[in-house]
Amino acid sequence: MSEGHDVQALSDVDIHVYEAVASQAVGTGGAGFGALVRTSGLAEDELRASLARLVEQGYVVPRGDGYGLGPHTFEVEY
Repeated sequence: MSEGHDVQALSDVDIHVYEAVASQAVGTGGAGFGALVRTSGLAEDELRASLARLVEQGYVVPRGDGYGLGPHTFEVEY
């Protein structure tokens, strides 16, 4: 992640989605889209839009059929 990325600068929805990815990725290395729909409680379109923003900014990376965390300089514990 490049200098200047601040997870606190994300929207509430994007933070919620990031945390959903993180909670699953910590144990399994990735989060599938279906599981993210269930975990986040968001509509699929809203979830896809948030994931696209997070991928574009490098917070989340596509991983196989799902998503994982991008490089980060902070610790994530779940």
